[in-house]
Amino acid sequence: MAQFVYKRRVQFSETDMAGIVHFANFFRWMEEAEHEYFRSLGLKIVEPLVDGTTLGWPRVSVTCNYSAPVRYDREIEVRLDVERIGARSVTYVLEFWDDQVRLAAGRLKSACCVCHSDGTLVSVDIPERFLKQIHASPDVPTTE
Repeated sequence: MAQFVYKRRVQFSETDMAGIVHFANFFRWMEEAEHEYFRSLGLKIVEPLVDGTTLGWPRVSVTCNYSAPVRYDREIEVRLDVERIGARSVTYVLEFWDDQVRLAAGRLKSACCVCHSDGTLVSVDIPERFLKQIHASPDVPTTE
């Protein structure tokens, strides 16, 4: 897979009084990038199944290291690489860029699960239709 790039503009509501993005937004942006990546492959991050359950991808691990502040109204790039595809999970490496400045980098691991009507989640093998579309990046950048 080539690196997936998702662009977005920093909203005022995502910043503090100094106009700097609050750190928690990076985690939201990671999830947005994952959703856009799935859409770009013709896949859904939440998919109702015929038996009344739902296939979804809850996060099981997320980390982020910050390098530079992000400010209001800047257009940033969220760069996503697939680091690893397991039997039941996918791990992504994500980097945040403003022009040539790397703002932050992190990892996100999502597990493939079936959600039952009572809210219980059961980890399942990734369906073949997802495995056909999701491919690990050849040269995944380090987040350190």
